[in-house]
Amino acid sequence: MESSILKSLELDPNYTVKTLRETVLVSEQCDPKDKESRKEFKTAMKKLEKEGKIRISEEGEVSMAKEKRQAEPELKEKKAKKEKKEKKEKKEKKAKKEKSDQDQDLEDPAPEASPGAEDADNASSVKLSSPVPAADKNKPCKGNRDGVTRLFLGNLPFKVDEETLKSHLPGTLTHVKWITDKETGRFYGSAFVEMLNSVDAASAVGIAGSELMGRALKINFAPAREGDVWPPVKSSTTGGQAGSNSRKTMSEKPENCTKLFIGNLSYDIDDDGIYKFFENVDAEVKAVRWLHHKDSGDFKGVGYVEFWNTEACDKAATLNGKNLLGRPIRIDWTD
Repeated sequence: MESSILKSLELDPNYTVKTLRETVLVSEQCDPKDKESRKEFKTAMKKLEKEGKIRISEEGEVSMAKEKRQAEPELKEKKAKKEKKEKKEKKEKKAKKEKSDQDQDLEDPAPEASPGAEDADNASSVKLSSPVPAADKNKPCKGNRDGVTRLFLGNLPFKVDEETLKSHLPGTLTHVKWITDKETGRFYGSAFVEMLNSVDAASAVGIAGSELMGRALKINFAPAREGDVWPPVKSSTTGGQAGSNSRKTMSEKPENCTKLFIGNLSYDIDDDGIYKFFENVDAEVKAVRWLHHKDSGDFKGVGYVEFWNTEACDKAATLNGKNLLGRPIRIDWTD
């Protein structure tokens, strides 16, 4: 977790402890509300502060230690020199090859172009721009020495969709998994994505900090952990909006069920609004119970609805995924 904290601060030095915790825990695929995860984050922060790698102000602002910041320009300078050297060697090698080809042409004049030769040239250029073979998908490359193709994206606009993301990122995006609250279905503003190959992944990480719909993106390599099912089987890109998997499969209905769980609700919902919503299918509501956070008292965006009979409950269940105050409602059976 220490490395995730340092990477996040390198990308964006303007963090408070709270915002940094949420970003790091999400990138580590942990629930930001989980007590054990928070405890692990706190321990990592104390360790880094003790080692002098980070500083935490009295106002709760987190920053990299000055020593590390001073070292960064030196590293960048070394990297720039190395890249300049590689570029020069590559240029010399190319020039040498071109000279060799020219000498060969003088010795062996090219034959007249045969019909279809132009098409053959075009086919060659297409081949060069085509995706790398499957065997090279995770091949280490410049900017991606581990050949990672899975990325974490943070600080995403809440109205982002897959098509917008695909057009903004360089390379080919093949899968997107929006990160949402397990209970409410609300979008956290972050996602895991799969790129076609390691080169495309490196290109995408290279535009970290670029703005999308007015927000500076956080982009990091995020290799899947052992046991993770990745890429997701059913989440190849289809142009869907973040957090819009509106109609989820309902669980098995209990016998004589008269209660429903309702989630992904707008904060503007009230008793009158939910009564009218279910009246659209002639399902008369008997009672409503909203859930709130114990500490703050804030509405969680979920609740329970009871109906007078199982027939009304069945009718109400048909509204699963329908739009209510601008959000697709999530409905499931409950005892």
